[in-house]
Amino acid sequence: MKEEKQRLARLKRLEKIRAIAKQTAAAEAAQAESTFTQLRALSERTRRMASDYASRREAVDGAALHQLGRFVVGLQALSRTTDGDALRAQSIADAKQRELAEAERRRAAIEERAELQARLIAKASEQPVLTSRKGSGTDLD
Repeated sequence: MKEEKQRLARLKRLEKIRAIAKQTAAAEAAQAESTFTQLRALSERTRRMASDYASRREAVDGAALHQLGRFVVGLQALSRTTDGDALRAQSIADAKQRELAEAERRRAAIEERAELQARLIAKASEQPVLTSRKGSGTDLD
């Protein structure tokens, strides 16, 4: 009985550790999702800026047109870089979501084992129900 209670205590400690690991994984997943969302928005804004500047036609001379063209090319390069960063951030966010799901599965498995152990201990500590013995003979006795 003592070993079973020690096992239950160990399972409870492990369950707490797994719950903390799950919380950590959830925080990391949320941060990764936030980073991905910010990079995606930045990429879209940069792409729009490049498109807006590329459509401008108010250059007064060739030098201004050349400068505008270089600026647009720079914005397009920045947009491509940000697109790549957003893709990497998305894959990181997806990995963090998988880690979170795995942490929850591990926590739930330990919780289930702890509940089973607690039921076993409770069942073992129950007093057997003693019933009166049926008398021998007939009901007429």
